[in-house]
Amino acid sequence: MNEIRLLGLEGIPEVAPGDVLSQLIVEAAGRTGVALEPGDVLVVAQKIVSKSEGRLVCLDDITPSPFACSIGRARSVDPRLAELVLRESRRIVRMNERVIITETHHGLICANAGIDHSNVPREGWVSLLPEDPDASAARLRDDLKLRTGIGPAVIISDTFGRPWREGLTNVAIGLAGINPLNDFRHSRDDHGRPLRATVLASADELATAAGLIMRKTNRLPVVLIKGFVFEPGEHSMRELLRAKEQDLFR
Repeated sequence: MNEIRLLGLEGIPEVAPGDVLSQLIVEAAGRTGVALEPGDVLVVAQKIVSKSEGRLVCLDDITPSPFACSIGRARSVDPRLAELVLRESRRIVRMNERVIITETHHGLICANAGIDHSNVPREGWVSLLPEDPDASAARLRDDLKLRTGIGPAVIISDTFGRPWREGLTNVAIGLAGINPLNDFRHSRDDHGRPLRATVLASADELATAAGLIMRKTNRLPVVLIKGFVFEPGEHSMRELLRAKEQDLFR
């Protein structure tokens, strides 16, 4: 594996609730002039998955609780947004005047429970994360196999901030058909020393690589990756989440 190709699939239109992503992806691959092949990985932006699944909410339809109103007053946050963040979270990790960091019901720790205004065409609406990103990835993989005979590995990506480092990067929040971790423990380095702690988050690395093409304004929400050697199988993004008893920062 000395070459990996990243191909943004062009021409995917604005996605609406009920749209069939597998059809849009197959059509976009045809326009781009590429074919799905065994061993391919598809990285799909969370936003189009959420849109297709109808995970869109109008803030005018939200009645904030007294607690959400108190957060809004103290943090200069729209109380309706604060209410949605609370509904989509199992706990609040940290807050300041700009953002609420929460642990979502999926176990993801992120800003505002992953709720986002960007790239939502209707004013006053926001998108939520998929209810079950792993299931969303598996459905997409199965649908693509029905349409093309090829069931590529699928990663659903979203843009997260990181502790201790500036800037945002894409990470895997859902996946199907790929082991998200590449475990080098019990192997040896180039000098023969045993590796004791090296477990690479390959799914996150692939999501980040695809983000170089996706960006926020390129209208390329799907990237096809060719040439990456991975371990196939039935896995979950939850394998990327550090267990509470091993997390020194909880």
